[in-house]
Amino acid sequence: MITILAAGVTLAFAMAANAQTQATQPPAEAPATAPEAPGAAQTQIRSVNIVDMTELPEATQTQVNEVVAQGGEASLQQLRTTIDANPEIKSALEAKGLTSANVIAASMGPEGALTLVTKKAG
Repeated sequence: MITILAAGVTLAFAMAANAQTQATQPPAEAPATAPEAPGAAQTQIRSVNIVDMTELPEATQTQVNEVVAQGGEASLQQLRTTIDANPEIKSALEAKGLTSANVIAASMGPEGALTLVTKKAG
């Protein structure tokens, strides 16, 4: 899961940006996909899992913090903006009493399971 979190943040950005593009543009005749990521453009969110940072093992927490630090504030803000633009994800967070401001990392599984790692303010 740790590797997925590290790579998943970037994947979540790409997937979410692609989902927004698909929602605003009619499908192209032949969708182009990057050779190194076949099928990534077709990944759809099938479920949203929300995990609080405190629920993760200590070693995983450390690695998540490192990934967040490497991504910087701009990447984190982009992730949060993408979440706010997706009603399904936003609703899942609201059901737990959270907002995109609580999200610090995201991971997209191959079967369409989006996992959001959250941290309560305080």
